Amino acid sequence: MRLGAFAAVLAGMALWELLAPRRRLEVPRLIRWSNNMALVALDTALLRIGFPLLAVGAAVLARDRGWGLFNLLDMPQWLAVPCAFVVLDLAIYAQHVLFHKVPLLWRFHRLHHADPDMDVTTGLRFHPGEIVVSMAYKIALVLLLGSPPVAVVIFEIVLSATSLFNHGNVTLGRIDGLVRAVMVTPDMHRVHHSVERAEHDRNFGFNLAWWDRLFGTYCAEPAAGHDQMQTGLTEFRSLRDLWLDRMLWQPFIADATNPDAGPERKEASP
Repeated sequence: MRLGAFAAVLAGMALWELLAPRRRLEVPRLIRWSNNMALVALDTALLRIGFPLLAVGAAVLARDRGWGLFNLLDMPQWLAVPCAFVVLDLAIYAQHVLFHKVPLLWRFHRLHHADPDMDVTTGLRFHPGEIVVSMAYKIALVLLLGSPPVAVVIFEIVLSATSLFNHGNVTLGRIDGLVRAVMVTPDMHRVHHSVERAEHDRNFGFNLAWWDRLFGTYCAEPAAGHDQMQTGLTEFRSLRDLWLDRMLWQPFIADATNPDAGPERKEASP
């Protein structure tokens, strides 16, 4: 189900971006898409090999063994499912904040932010190191909560779909303000990909838009406006930085500098 939802949302968002792009992209789509999708294939293979028990499997195990908070409370399914979904959503918000605040975690997460353009494939651009840490975190969380398997299935589908949606190079126009009262919109999340540190440390939510307002990390609009704002990171803007081998090596580049450019490297145009 997750694969089917993923394919449908990816195709739909790609078509929407083609017909009504929000911003002009600077880098040829072929370069970014081919390398971003290659990274997705690598991440998927790594999870299949390294994690025989994924989040849904962990939920089934917790249910069968009676592990976790929801099983101890013996909550009815109709209540446990939405409660587990909301708690998992909050937990991913918290994880995202940690990936920005902890230097070692940021080294892996910054690959996601280093995309100089932002479109649906940016929502798939995660370093394998981050993918492994994130999956281990989700499995531990599911076991601790005793989340109902159906809640985890729904959550995983929503996680994939909203990541594609809110990274899209699209806009909801006049209804954006209404929608973002409940869920994260592309215009809301785009602020998080601003090159400005004060802005990319805002809007950490991926699905429910409540957490950023509740915890004071909400930013309504980028200072430069959506048309003029620059996305990405200043340290990684060359075409060479977009290739798979360089993306995989990026976390190991000291002080966020390119290994063949030296410590004095400045911003380069794509």
